[in-house]
Amino acid sequence: MADHELGKSSEDYLESILIIIREKGACRATDIAEQMNFSKPSVSVALKKLEEEGYIERDGWRILLTEAGKKAAGQTLQKHEFFRALFEEIGIEAEQAEKEACLVEHVISDDSFRKMRARWGKRQKAE
Repeated sequence: MADHELGKSSEDYLESILIIIREKGACRATDIAEQMNFSKPSVSVALKKLEEEGYIERDGWRILLTEAGKKAAGQTLQKHEFFRALFEEIGIEAEQAEKEACLVEHVISDDSFRKMRARWGKRQKAE
């Protein structure tokens, strides 16, 4: 499983799970609902889908990322952090940079992202 393209919503859930695990050491469905400002039933439906697709597993109350889930979440978070930092550096206010990074992270291809990151990284080192 876990070999098809994820949608924006699924990427957002996986990214949130990864962030929660990094911050708290473990993730519960209620943590996701709180962070994403979604209802518990909505989160439950999304988690069921992610579990069926092979991106998460459950261990009692804990939500765990599978290897495919870790990879997808990590890539999404990496894009988000890159674009947020880039947007802030060019003068976009933090709140707007956060919103726009969340949009761009879902639409840019992995190839385009790698090329942008490589070029921006070189420019940053030269300054």
